[in-house]
Parts: sequence; C-alpha cells; structure tokens
Amino acid sequence: MIRKQQYEQLSDEWNVKTKLLLSVIIISFIHLLSANLHAQEEVVLENQFIRLRWEQTSKGYALGTITLNPDADPITIDKPQGHYVGLYSAGQPDTTVNTKLFEQANGHRFSDYKYIVQRVIDGFRPVPLNTAGEVVSFLPASAKKTDQGIEFFQENPQFSANINWSLDRLYAQDVLVEIKVKANQAGYFSFASPTLFSTEPDELEWAMLPGYFQGREIQPDLLRAYAYGQGIPGLPVVVRERTASTLSPLIQNKQGVTLAVIPEPGVAAHPWLYDKSSRGAWKLGLSLMNRGGQLSPTLYHPVLGEIDSYLEVGEERVFRFRYAIQKQDWFSVYKHAIYDIYKFDQAIKLKNTGQSLTDRMLSMLKYLRDDSTSLWNVHTYQGMQIGAQSYLGGVVGADRDAMKNADYGAMWMLARLTGDSILRKTRLQAARNFKLTQQQTDEGFFKGAAIGQYYLWKSRRFTEEWGDYVEPIALTYYTMLDIGNILLFEPQDREMKDRLRSGADKLLEWQQADGSWLVAYDKHTEQPQFSDLSDLRPTFYGLLVAYRLLGDDKYLQAAEKGANWYVAEAINKGHFLGVCGDVRFVPDFATGQSAQALLDLYELTDNKTYLEAAVNAAKLYTSSIYTHPIPTQQVKEVRGKQKEDWEITQVGLSFEHGGTLGSANGGGPILLASHAGLFVRMAKLTGERIFLDMARAAAWGRDAFVDPATHVASYYWERMDDGPGPFPHHAWWQVGWITDYLIAEITARSGGKIDFPRGFITPKVGPHQSYGFAAGKVFGTPVDLYLPTGMVSVANPQVDFMAAKASQGTDMYLILLNNSTVRQKSAIALHELPAYSQAVLLDEKGDKIRDLSLEDGNFMVDMPVLGLKVVKLSNRGFMR
Repeated sequence: MIRKQQYEQLSDEWNVKTKLLLSVIIISFIHLLSANLHAQEEVVLENQFIRLRWEQTSKGYALGTITLNPDADPITIDKPQGHYVGLYSAGQPDTTVNTKLFEQANGHRFSDYKYIVQRVIDGFRPVPLNTAGEVVSFLPASAKKTDQGIEFFQENPQFSANINWSLDRLYAQDVLVEIKVKANQAGYFSFASPTLFSTEPDELEWAMLPGYFQGREIQPDLLRAYAYGQGIPGLPVVVRERTASTLSPLIQNKQGVTLAVIPEPGVAAHPWLYDKSSRGAWKLGLSLMNRGGQLSPTLYHPVLGEIDSYLEVGEERVFRFRYAIQKQDWFSVYKHAIYDIYKFDQAIKLKNTGQSLTDRMLSMLKYLRDDSTSLWNVHTYQGMQIGAQSYLGGVVGADRDAMKNADYGAMWMLARLTGDSILRKTRLQAARNFKLTQQQTDEGFFKGAAIGQYYLWKSRRFTEEWGDYVEPIALTYYTMLDIGNILLFEPQDREMKDRLRSGADKLLEWQQADGSWLVAYDKHTEQPQFSDLSDLRPTFYGLLVAYRLLGDDKYLQAAEKGANWYVAEAINKGHFLGVCGDVRFVPDFATGQSAQALLDLYELTDNKTYLEAAVNAAKLYTSSIYTHPIPTQQVKEVRGKQKEDWEITQVGLSFEHGGTLGSANGGGPILLASHAGLFVRMAKLTGERIFLDMARAAAWGRDAFVDPATHVASYYWERMDDGPGPFPHHAWWQVGWITDYLIAEITARSGGKIDFPRGFITPKVGPHQSYGFAAGKVFGTPVDLYLPTGMVSVANPQVDFMAAKASQGTDMYLILLNNSTVRQKSAIALHELPAYSQAVLLDEKGDKIRDLSLEDGNFMVDMPVLGLKVVKLSNRGFMR
C-alpha cells in the first residue's frame, strides 16, 4: 500500500515536472520562432515614390536599398548607408586655429582687409572645420514598426537615441526624421542628419549650399571654395545659417537624382528673435559632406559648443528634418524647400505697405534736391566744378573726404521724368564733369580707363575702394555704363561720345586672347594685381554699350568673345567674383548683373546660348535671396517700436555678399533690390513663379527700413530705419531700382502692350536699368514716360502709379498697379494739371471699362488682385 502510494506520488511529480519541462520547451520554441519571424520581417518605408528598406547587420540596422518610383520605372540608388554620427565633448570644444591648414590654404591674401580678416581666421577653428569633438558613429541596435513609420533605438555610453522615420503624407517624396536624444553623460553634443547615400566626385552633376558654395566639382583650392564659393570645399566644413539663404544643402548626381536635407522650420536661429539682432546665434550647421568627407548634404543640430549643445545627464534634445529625394534637377528640389516647407508665398500675402513705391521716389526727390541732407559737394578739379555726394564708408586713404556718384542713369532719368529744375541746373553738369575727370586722358597705360570710384577732395585724387589699382570692370562701370547712360539722354554730347570710344578701345586692348580680362593693374607699376583670381564678372558688357552707341562691329565681336568665356568659366561652373574691393571681391550682386548683361546681349544677337546662360545666371542668383525664417505676425520690438515679424523679415531680401566672409554675416541682407525688375522679366520669359515672387517680396512693404525724415531706406537690414547713413548716394540707386521694377511689372501685366525702352545696367549694385530717354508705347500710342510731382495723388499706398504723356498731343495716361494680393480701392486726385475734359478707365489690354467723372478732379478706381488699370485723360472724346 505504501509502495503504491509512493509510486503514485512519484508519478504525479514526474508528470508535473514533465509538463513544466514541456512548457519551457514550447515557450522557448515560440520565442525562438517569434524572434526568427521578427528578424525576417522587413523594416520598410514605402509609397508610390520611394522605398527604403533596412537590413539588420552585426553592427545594427543599415539601409539595404533605396528605390525611387518602385512601382514604375524604378531607380535604385547605389551604396545606401544610413549611418548616424553624434559628436561629444565633455568640456567646451577646442577653438584653436588650425594654423597648418590655414597657412597651406592661404594663397589668397586677406590680412589687409579689416572687415573680413577675423572671419577668415574663424573659419579655421575646429567646429567649422568639423574636427571638434569625439565621433560616436553607429547603426541603430533595434527597430520596430509604428503607426507613423519606423522607430529605431540606440544606446551609447554618451547618449541614448530614439529615431523615428516616416513618409510625409502631403509631400510624398519626402522622408521625415525625428531624432530624440537623452544624455547619459554631461557634456556638449551635436547630432548629424544620417547619411542616406554619398555621391562620388565623378558622379557629381551639381551641388549647392545656397548662399555659400555651388559647383560641379570638388575645388582643390580650399579658400577658392571656402571664401569665394567657387566649387565645393574638399573638407567637410560646417557653416552657419546666418548666410545660408535657403536652408537646404543639396546634391544632384549624374543619374538625375537630387537629394536635399531640409531642417524643420524653427530649428535654425532667428535673425531678430525679439528686440535686437540675433544673427550671432548659431543653432544649425550645414555642410555638403558628412563627417567622413563623403559628398552628402548634412545638417548638424545643436552645433557643438553653441546654443543648447550642453546637456546634463538626463537632459533631452529633439532634432527634426526631412530628406527630399527626387528624380528632378536641383532647381526643382530647391523650390520645394522654399515654397512647400518654408512657405515663401506667405511673405508676400502678409505685405501691407504704408507708403507706395511711387511716393517713396517722389519723396526722395526732395531729399536729393537738398544739398545738406543729401551731402552734395562741389569742388574744383582740373579747372572744372565737379560734383558728387559724400561717401563716409571705408575707403583706403580717405579722411572723411571721399565723394561718389552712384547711378548716372537714375540721375538723368529722374531729371527728365520730373523736369525738376534743381536737378537739371545744379546736379547734372557737375556730375558730368566728375565723370570727365574720373577718366584718364593723359597718354600712357591707363589712358581711357576710370582711375577710381572715389574722389578724395583733400588730397585731390581719385582712388579705388581698397587700394591703388585700376580694374577693367571699373572701366566698364564708370566709363562705359555711366557715359553710355548719359548719352542715351544726351546723344549730341560729342565729348562724351569720344570718351566712350576711348574707354572701349582700352577695354579691347586689355582683353586677353581667350576673351577674359585680368582683375586689376597696379596704378603705379602697371603690373597685374590679384593674380590668384579670375575676372568672373560681366566685364564684357562695356563693349556691348559701345556697340549700341557707336555701331562699330569690332565692339560687338569682342563683347561676344568675352561673353563666351564668361558663360564657360562662370555660368556653367557656378563660379563668380564680386565687385566690392573692401571684401576682396567675394561674390556679390555682380552675379545678378550678369544675367541682365547676357539677356541684353541675346536681344542684340538672337544667340540662344546667351538667353540660356542669362536664365541660368538668374536661377543661381536666387540663392542670394533669403527664404527663411517663415514670416509671421508675431510682435517684435525694434528700438522701442512695436513691429510685426513680417515687417522686419529678411525673407525676400538679397545680400550684398554672403558666404563665410560677406557683409551678410553681420549686417544681414540689403534693402537695395536692384534685381527686382530683372526677376519680373525673367518670370515673363520662363514662366517661373519664383522670380516674380522674389521680386515682390523684396520690393513691397519695406516701411520698417525707410527713414521717415528722408524716405531713404537703410542699406543693411540690421540698421532698420537709420536712413542713408554713410551712403547718401544710395538714394539714386533706390530711385533706379524702384523705377525699373515698376516698369517691368507694367510691361508684364499688360502683356507687353505698355512698354518703354530700357537703358544700360547701373554700375556695381545690380541689374536695374534706366528709362525715359526715348518714347515708349501705351496700347500702340507713342508716349513719353512721366512722373508728375505734386499733380497726382493716389490715396491707397498699396496702389502704385507711373504716368506717360502722348508724344504728340496732350493726352496723359495714369498707369495704376495693385501691388498686393487682395483687391484694393483707391481715390485718385488730380492737382494743377491742365484741364482735361475726358477721363476713361482702361483695363490691362487697353479695352474701355467705363468713363470717369472728373468733378473736382477726384475719382475712385477698383483694382483687382495684382491688377493693372490705366486712366486716359484727354481733351476729346475717347476713340478706339
């Protein structure tokens, strides 16, 4: 009995143990099966445009394939990666200048340029050189699917990271990434956008970090790329957001695939956070290479050692960005960043100006007529009274005695359009004499050349901005362009015509065999200066001016020879040089100027090569226009005054020069919008909306930068409404670009039915051109451009106007523009005009809308969105 009970007890225990063992085996098998199934489950993000597949490797999850258009005509990207890089430094990162690399790279001498020398040195510190910090490179250890996409996780001694990938539902070709990191050790951190794939140098079609670098190849001369933006630096340098015009480094390969990485709006530093400029803040780093030196657009946030980069143990940071990857050219993906992510059109919709552009011009006329406010000076030189405005900026050798005239085309244009007696009697002759004495007439190497932009009245000599040298581009500017514009208004001026020929012949003499020119010649030794640089500027345009006015074919042939060299070496490569001597000619508005120069050459020759090059130059110049941050209606403080963010935004403004060295690093962009008229013309030629939007974003609603006393806008953005400051002559350029913009809009909106002949480009600041020297047409009627002073009032500042008088008879046309994105209504008042018996309102095609009542000289006009209307005033019945 006992044995039987023991047996049964042992049997029960055995059964229990067996069941337990079987359970463990079964559970283990289920876990193993589940693990195998999980390991075999694909980690994939995909839609009709893109497929990303990760593979689990011994090091973690790596990108196995990247396929574009997987369902139709698929494109497989070679050598996908998916590697992550974090940077860590327990203490403040090293700031020691890499003197060895600096000395190796410094083939371009910057030590004499006080405005930029420190920026050059700062570029060779460890953080911008991307050598700072300990590199923590990894592939995520685990991955799981979520409702949004894929979540990866990685634990390192320094930090842990949760990384979420998803596909944008609105922009289906974009991949969204969010990196959340938590510090496991205290210290300074920076996190890079991971490398999807890299592009081999021989597979590079185009690369651009807007505002900094562009080109088709790695530039072996580091400073030529790093300082001048002529090609891609051969090191993975990291640059600031403050002169990155669009936050979208991008690379197009020879497959035709463009990859851009775009930070979420708000990641970069805001240039005016609340009550002062915050351009010195550095929150976002941008590069065209990863830390390993492979070509791949890369972002860094925070920037090691900068704002928000120090984390205590347990502190977190979040970094959000997106990849845009498309079988499109660079310009298409670039526009996607500008419009779809950074909402560029919002900058235009918020505009609400308090002073029309026309009224600004008429107000500046009063400023320019006043000797004291405009700092007009007249001095005797070479037996003539020469006149110009004071220039109180930096000029080598000046003792606050520099004088300069800015825009000769605008001077003669405003005098002609307004008939102003003070301009005609006290400005033009003295300015003409200044031009005569500015050109060397004595025999010798420089005969025919302009011997300096500035006249120093104390030492009685002309000089250049930053040294005693003479540039061929200065001959184009200050002899050919200025004299050319004078001759458009004064075609019988024989002396000026002789001077033009003398300048053209000197330009011919200095032209090299390949069509180019040297950058400069020393005024004393006559030897070439700046031999480390090529004259990648539109110097050839001076010969186009000579051909138009003198008619000699040799000038046109030489202009084409120069343009052919320029297209091959500058436009096609994306390599440019600037015209500002005080920053050693880093690229500037001469790039935009070249687009108009080539467009003018195309109109003379009908050679499509120049048209294509002009359009390409204009596209490249869009990268000199700020497109971030997104303007809002948030209230900011500006020197004790309340302003909404959109009123002071940098969006839509161009910079004088950007990059690592340009003035935009400190002063921000500029208020001179010389490119606006050109961009309207480019929009009409190409149908590209970006040109029109950029023109309007620059021109409209800039009241916050206009001095209430003089109505002159400040030059640099950071100065807000300080007025002309040390640059009183800039008012002429402002009159010039505003007129060019308004006439370009009138021509575009009327479909070319209203048009006026354009003069020559203004020197130095961009591509705007003069008007009023010859009759134009309004709906087929020959007319002369006219700007009545004190005779017409348009009550609504959103409505601009220009006027024209019939070349024969007394009819007058008021051309009205609604420069806003909403319908407008305005009262129009006529004062002191000859008595008109008829007033008819016409649409943009010239068709009659209705008769207007002229009782008391007042009437109302409704203006459609972005509309144009014309009021025809006459002393007879309206006739079609």
